[in-house]
Amino acid sequence: MVFLRQLVTLGMDLPCHRVCRALLVPTLLALSAYAVLEVQVPEMPVVALYGQDAVLNCSFAPPGPFNLSDLSIFWQLTDSKRTVHGYWDDRDQLTDQVEAFANRTGLFRAELGSGNASLLLRSVRVDDDGSFTCFVRVREYGSAALLVQVAAPYSKPQVTWEADSNLRPGDVVSLSCAAHGGYPEARVTWQDGAGRNLTDNVTVSQVANEEGLFSVRSVLTVMAEPNSAYNCTLVNPLLGAEGHASASIEAPSVTGLNMVFPPVALWVTVGLAICLLGLLIALAVICGRKICEEIKKGKEGKELEEDESKTAMTPLKS
Repeated sequence: MVFLRQLVTLGMDLPCHRVCRALLVPTLLALSAYAVLEVQVPEMPVVALYGQDAVLNCSFAPPGPFNLSDLSIFWQLTDSKRTVHGYWDDRDQLTDQVEAFANRTGLFRAELGSGNASLLLRSVRVDDDGSFTCFVRVREYGSAALLVQVAAPYSKPQVTWEADSNLRPGDVVSLSCAAHGGYPEARVTWQDGAGRNLTDNVTVSQVANEEGLFSVRSVLTVMAEPNSAYNCTLVNPLLGAEGHASASIEAPSVTGLNMVFPPVALWVTVGLAICLLGLLIALAVICGRKICEEIKKGKEGKELEEDESKTAMTPLKS
C-alpha cells in the first residue's frame, strides 16, 4: 500500500499529471485486486490443557463494512492441509472436516462481523499438538499460522525403595521415583540431602498410554549410608509445575552405635535374654538349696560326734 501511495504522489508531481493520473488509476485498481487481508494470530505458542477447551485466537481487519455472506473462514492443519473447520455462505461447512475434530470445533458467530475468526477447540487431546492455519477472505484474502502445545500436569511423584532387613553401610540401594498422566515428557532430577545434583547411576523410562499421556519412572542407585536422604524433582517443561518427593535410608553405622535392628531380630534377642535370665535364676535356686543342705548335714554330723564323745567319757568318770 505504501508503494501505491508513492505512485499516486509521483503522478501528481509530474508535469503531465492529468495524463499520468489517467494511466495510474486502472493500474491501482488492478493492483488493489491483489491486496492481502491482514490476519493476526498469537506469535507465542498457545498452551492448551489436556481435556479442557482452548481458544485459537485469529483476528482480521475488514477493509470496511461487509456482509457475512461475503466472509469465508477456513481452519486447517498446517502440515497435512487437512480441514479442521470451514465457514462460508453464512454457515459452517464441515463436509471435509477431519473426523478427529467432529463436534469439537466452533466459531464465535456473534463476533464475526467485528473481525473475530477465532476457533473454539473443545476437549483438547494430545493429538491436537501442532500447527494450525487460519484463512480469512473478505473480498481480500489473508492467512496466518499459530502453534498449539498440549500440556497435562503429572501426578505427585512418589519415591519408594525396598529395604533389606540386613542392610549395612556400603550395600547397593535402588530408589524409584514415579509419576503418571502427564504431557509432554517430564524432566526428573535427583539430589542428596545436601542439595547436590546426582546424575550418575540414574535411569529414566517414559511410557505413553492409549491417550498419549506419559508415565515416568526414574531409578537412582546409591550406596547405603547411615541416615542419608534423597530428593526427586519432576518438572513439566510447558507448565513449569514441579513435584517433589523424598526418601531417607537408615542404615546401621559402622561403629555399631545407633544400631537399627529389624523387628524379628529384636524379638529373638529379647526372647533369648529372658531365657538366659530364667536359666540363671533356676541355677541360683538349685545351688542355694544344695548349699543349705550341705550346711545342715555338717551341723548334724558335728552334733553326732559331740554326743559320741560324751558317751565314751561317761565310763571313765565312773
